[in-house]
This record gives sequence, structure tokens and C-alpha cells, in this order.
Amino acid sequence: MHNICLIEDDQEIAKNISQFFNRDYQFYAFTEGTKALASIPQIKPDLVLLDVNLPDLSGLEVLKKIKEQNNKLPVIILTGYISTQTAIEAMKEGAYEFITKPFTLEKLSGEIKKALSDHGAPPSNYTKTVETTVEADEIIGKSPEVVEIAKLIGQLAKTDTPILILGESGTGKELVAKAIYHNSNRREKPFVTINCSSLPEVVLESELFGHEKGASASAFSRKIGKFEQAQGGTIFLDEIADTSVSIQNRILRILNEQEFERNGGDEPIKADVRIIASSSKSLVDLIKDGKFRVDLFYRLKVVSIYLPPLRERKTDIPLLANHFLKRYTKVNQKEIKSISRDALELLVKYPWPGNVRELENNIHTAVVMAKGEILLPEHFPIFSDTKDKVSFDYEKVQNDYYKIFAEVLEPIFARVVNNSQGFIYEHLLAALEKAVLEKILKHNKGNQLKSSKMMGLSRNTLRDRMAKYNLM
Repeated sequence: MHNICLIEDDQEIAKNISQFFNRDYQFYAFTEGTKALASIPQIKPDLVLLDVNLPDLSGLEVLKKIKEQNNKLPVIILTGYISTQTAIEAMKEGAYEFITKPFTLEKLSGEIKKALSDHGAPPSNYTKTVETTVEADEIIGKSPEVVEIAKLIGQLAKTDTPILILGESGTGKELVAKAIYHNSNRREKPFVTINCSSLPEVVLESELFGHEKGASASAFSRKIGKFEQAQGGTIFLDEIADTSVSIQNRILRILNEQEFERNGGDEPIKADVRIIASSSKSLVDLIKDGKFRVDLFYRLKVVSIYLPPLRERKTDIPLLANHFLKRYTKVNQKEIKSISRDALELLVKYPWPGNVRELENNIHTAVVMAKGEILLPEHFPIFSDTKDKVSFDYEKVQNDYYKIFAEVLEPIFARVVNNSQGFIYEHLLAALEKAVLEKILKHNKGNQLKSSKMMGLSRNTLRDRMAKYNLM
């Protein structure tokens, strides 16, 4: 029978766990971290269940000390206080799993069995994070999706593997990249970021790899590129989908051989750098179109992180809204205490096509516009503009869909421009295509044959589009 050390100060929870598992495991329960640590060498448990909030030590402190005693001993963290940074730290320090309360005993049973089967977590030999010049914003949220992302960050931080971060524009891909960097062994070295979509190919190539004097008509002196600037550290290639195949070839060489040449040079330069890339576009579609190298895709996608849009994690909106409220209240030296209930309800219901970036911009504007101590609906651009209410004569425009869409876009177009970061055309067409697909499928009660005929598409094409937009 396996021995399990349970460190939990809530006696009711400890009792329920012990009673549920008492036929399968021998439990040793403790309410304080110090007593548990002193007893572990004698108990020699096969597994530890550890609460984060203890009366004497924090769960993370206990976890570190357990790992110092026996690095192979699996530890499952139990917590009712959901903090993404705590999840990151716990996984980085070698926790086997991070479970949030309330949880079912059946779920806990499955994790215990897996942990005992795997017989522990991988080694952890990482020191405390130190301050760097790169801002390390906390990832805000308590939704299951965000907690899973935080746990993954903690695991990935211990490696040098390339990482691909996927998600719509404004979901926080750079924030995740910085979180990985700040919790990695490379945190004392540079973190260099470049937006691959904002520069012409020739300029981007020079920015990434540098150039020698005379490499081009404008190369009056040697230039050190981003990869050299990031030596020993991390480079974040934002929107890598917008690089040319030529640049992709050079990035692939760095991943495979850890070296490159400056433009106009022939001397190989070693590249000791971790690559984190992001994309808001479908790289699979670009591969099909011959615009992205499949071998680069798989080298980057050793591990990928998908950031869900804000509309799919609405429980995080109040947390994010209050986080930005505190930030911009301080920045603008105002004394705003809260967001009204009506405004908060509207914020949660709004679909946020610009994701977290759009929410942040709206909170900033509301803070600037507010004159009292509470943010009201009229302080937010998305709610205060009466032009947003589209009203026109459909009978008059009849089949002139251009007029319909032009009027629908008119009141929101300025916000679309601000939030699309150079991808307006792609985002609008994709959104329209998905909306039409959804409406036609609903109209035909999911019948794909009828829907494909109505749209003038083959059934295979329809299924491809449905898969693209997760409508299967």
C-alpha cells in the first residue's frame, strides 16, 4: 500500500480525502508545513498532497524544501486561491500537478494514480527569479484555460525548447512569452522582441541578422542584429507568419545549427538563443499555400500554446477590468474606486473582437473620461457611442449587400483599425465567413449537403471551412 503525506489545514477537506482513499492508501495528515517536513524522512511517502495556504509556511516554501530532501517525490498542489503566478512557480519548482478547489475526489484519484505510476516529477534545479529590465506583467485570470496556460509556462520555463504561441490579435501572446522568459534560466540575459509584420522584408532581414559594412548601398557601417543582441537570452518573433520564405530558411538554420551570418558576411556567428514565436494567422493554411515552410513549423511547434479569445473566457473579464482600472487610475492620478455593476455586466456580455488589448484600451479611456469615483457605462467608448446602433431601410437597399455591410462597419470601423494591428482585411473577411457559415448551418439545422448547395460550395470545401472555424 502506498504512503501519502497530506498537508492541508482545512480539517474537513483532509477528513474527506482520507476517508475516500483509506482503502487504497495509507494517509499521514498534517496541518502545518514544518511538522510535515520534519516527518517526511521517517514516513517516506510515495506522494505528497500539498495545500498552498498553510498557517506557518507557504505551500511553495514547503514544495521547495520537499524537493531539496527528495527531488523525485511527486507533489500535487491543492489550492483554493487561483493565481497564475503561483501555478507557474509551482510547476517550475517541480510540482507534479496543480489542482484548483473545488475539485472532485474522482479527479484527485485520477491524478494520484498517474503520479504514482510516473513515480515523480522531473528534476528542478532553478534559482529564484531576479529583477530584469523587461516588464513582467502578471497573467491575469482564473478560468481553467488560463490556469492550464500558467501551468504549461512553469513546465516550459525549465527548458530551452522552441515555443510557438498561437491566438488572435490582442490575446496576450507577448505577455506569455515574457512570462516564460522571466521564469527561465535565461532571465538574466537579454529578452529581444521584434514584430515581423511591421517591417519590409529587406529591413526585417537586416534587423534580425544584422549586416556588414557595404552589404548594401545604405549599409555605411556594421549592424548587430536582433539574434546577436539576444545572445544567451531569448528572442520573441511576433507574427512570424509574415516572414518571407528566405527569412524562414535562415531562422530554420539557427534552430538546426545554432549559427548564421550577417548580411554581406561569410563568417558564421554562433547563436545561443531561445526562440519563441507567435502567430495570429493559421500557419497550416500558409503551408498549404506555399507561404510557410513545413519543417520550420514543426521545429517551432515542439511545444505550442494556444491563447483563447477573451469571449471564450468571460470569467476573466471582471478580473482583467479591475486590474486595468488599478493600473490606469494610478497612471492618470485619479481616485476611481470601482466599476459599476451595470458597466461590468455590459463588459462581460461584449464579444471583444480586439480581445484583452481592446478591453485595456476601453478601461483606459473610461478612466480618463470619468469625473466621479465609479466607472459607468457612458464612460466606455463601446457603450457610449449611439452611432453603434445601426438603423437603415433594408427594403430600400434590397440586394445591395455593399451598402448593408458598409453601414454595419461604419460605427465600429475606427475600433477595428485600432485593434487589428495591420490585419484588418484578413480579420474582417474571416469573421464574415465564419458568421455566414454559422447562420447557414443553423438555418439548415446542421445539414451539410443543403448548406453546401446554398453556399455554392462543394461538400468537402464546406467541411474544410467548418474545421477551420471549429464549427464541426
